[in-house]
Amino acid sequence: MSVAVLAMEKLVCRYQGHEALTDVTLNVMAGDYVGIVGPNGSGKSTLIRSILGLQIPDSGQLLLFGVPLASFREWKRIGYLPQSMRHFNPAVPATVEEVIRLGLLPHKKFPRRVGGRSDTPAVQRALEALGIADIRRKLIGELSGGQQQRTLLARAIVGRPELLILDEPTTALDPETRERFYTLLGELHREEGTTIILVTHDTGSIGSMASRLVYLDRRIIFDGTLDDFCHSREMTAFFGEASQHLICHRH
Repeated sequence: MSVAVLAMEKLVCRYQGHEALTDVTLNVMAGDYVGIVGPNGSGKSTLIRSILGLQIPDSGQLLLFGVPLASFREWKRIGYLPQSMRHFNPAVPATVEEVIRLGLLPHKKFPRRVGGRSDTPAVQRALEALGIADIRRKLIGELSGGQQQRTLLARAIVGRPELLILDEPTTALDPETRERFYTLLGELHREEGTTIILVTHDTGSIGSMASRLVYLDRRIIFDGTLDDFCHSREMTAFFGEASQHLICHRH
């Protein structure tokens, strides 16, 4: 039996005295494409911070690839793309290629260095996969928002992670660029078999991308396929029929 890439059981996380997550139980298996949606303040960012080890849960259990979070050390197995450019300074005098090479740091032994010839094939593959080989020498600050996001996605996937986590990555993108970005994710999922956890506020598009939906509002309201969500009377009562079908994108 395969081990879950991510396993949470009765996870509770508090922030400033309030419970941001309450009794969250969630399993993500290899090859899943999970879309996590929910209103502002629903605990989505707290969930991601917990998975990445940036916030210690107050109670419950969290396993990554079958290993308790406190003991997990194989971070090279996980790629992470943060929300837009919020955590990245575009004024840094680094080229597209140099930014992508940073994604190989978790694969290095100490002292960690990037730029060696052995990294070139992986970097070239990521550049070509994201369609940015022609701008490899450009400074990150000279790029459009869409180009910057593709560069950061290339950095996240250059080490071929088994699990890719994306935290509202298309917030600052225009609709056309957003559509191309989602297409790239779909290709990565199908062709590389990458397990994807996508946190998004874009409920109108999630049904056309992910194979599984998790609706979070401090606790998990729904976890299942989009078809199950679409035909759930419980979800009709919770959201209303119009909003339910807008999310599932099936009607």
